Amino acid sequence: MDLSSPVVLSIVGLSLQVSLVAMLISLPLAVVMAKLLARPGLPGKALLSALVHLPLVMPPVVTGYLLLLAFGRSGWIGSALHDIGLGISFSWTGAALAAGVMAFPLIVRPIRLAFEAQDVRLAEMASLLGASRTRRFFTISLPLAMSGIAAGLVLGFAKALGEFGATITFVSNIPGETQTLSLAIYSFLQSPSGDAAALTLVAISISISVLAVLVSEWFTARQAKRLEQ
Repeated sequence: MDLSSPVVLSIVGLSLQVSLVAMLISLPLAVVMAKLLARPGLPGKALLSALVHLPLVMPPVVTGYLLLLAFGRSGWIGSALHDIGLGISFSWTGAALAAGVMAFPLIVRPIRLAFEAQDVRLAEMASLLGASRTRRFFTISLPLAMSGIAAGLVLGFAKALGEFGATITFVSNIPGETQTLSLAIYSFLQSPSGDAAALTLVAISISISVLAVLVSEWFTARQAKRLEQ
């Protein structure tokens, strides 16, 4: 299959769209969770950490089924969304939600490490100068954690790009709507004549994933260098 064919471009475009949206919807909560987990002596910290990392250890099909129960048309959230015309099951937005949930732990971890590596004396000095907790967060903690945030987003993007189990369970495999790279590869492998197309998409997936990991490593190294200074 030609890399410039409309089918390939549609699959890659949808995959990039889903992955980018997945990153954006996961980021705000990921920053909040990372900040909480970086706080020493937080009550229930171990349980909170376990819940955050649950999508990594739980079968993806289970995650997809739970999303279907909650956000499907008859789900307790999905039914309300469907009534106002915002149904997300069996749509690309549902694929982005599933990918975001699966990528969430990988986004949280680098951000948490960036918060934990910060010198607490900076915030203490700002507090003595009268800065509120909110102002200290947005003017000190958050800017110092930017490299960790960038690394987490890149890792989350790579994870979202390769998501399969939760996506196919929650939104099925609909060409042009929910069929991302992983689902398209699976579909082509079911056809006796689909090996060439599957191989093309595999090469694209590997290229994007390797690039994402290299970018993440660059941000991580940059963060480590800043901490050494």
